[in-house]
Amino acid sequence: MAVIGLIGGSGLDDPDILGDPSDVEMTTPYGDPSSPIQKGTIGNARVLLLARHGRQHTIPPTQVNNRANIWALRSAGATHIVTTTAVGSLREEIRPGDLAIVDQFIDFTRHRPVTFFEEFTPGDLKHTAMADPFSENLRKIIVGACRDLEIPCHQSATVITIEGPRFSTRAESHMFRAWGADLINMSIAPECILANEFGIPYASIAMSTDYDCWKEGEDPVTWETVLKTFTENAGKVTRLLLQVVPRIGIDG
Repeated sequence: MAVIGLIGGSGLDDPDILGDPSDVEMTTPYGDPSSPIQKGTIGNARVLLLARHGRQHTIPPTQVNNRANIWALRSAGATHIVTTTAVGSLREEIRPGDLAIVDQFIDFTRHRPVTFFEEFTPGDLKHTAMADPFSENLRKIIVGACRDLEIPCHQSATVITIEGPRFSTRAESHMFRAWGADLINMSIAPECILANEFGIPYASIAMSTDYDCWKEGEDPVTWETVLKTFTENAGKVTRLLLQVVPRIGIDG
């Protein structure tokens, strides 16, 4: 039976979406996860909800213990992982408030452990394939739910994950655009890498909150801008998850 792990990003980790919730405190060989895992249900699907930055948003992006988070979800029984994340848009057509279902990443982090395989044993070299890191099946389920709910979404996008917590310079923002990135955030690549190392299908629902700082005529991104936009739009992500999770339970 499918068990869906949900990792909620900035402002998108509403615990009230779960039925019959209960907290489970966990530790892992890599330390404690960002929050207790809240077990519950959405429809008939079993769900494990984890707050990426802690329930009070006290953990900066670089300090998120991604290995502990993914290990904890796997140990608790997660068979699939769906995440939400606030992102900056690097493309005119991806407007603030839009959703994008990412299909590629560029990892531009520098200070985070991004593998469980820090040692090899003879004859067992762990080089995980990562050509298509996001689960195509999960992405199809999410896009289908967007269609049924009449929530517009960009069906593919490349996200670049930077270290943070600072935002980009203008030069960096233009460079990332030239590299082919459509979105920018501080979270997704390390999570996705680690889920793939465990063979757990992973998908992410990205909400655009701003135009970073590349776009002429737009104010450079601030935390206040991000907060305002996702507060105004978080409801549609919640509605989407309420449709997506039961479908994964059936079709995942």
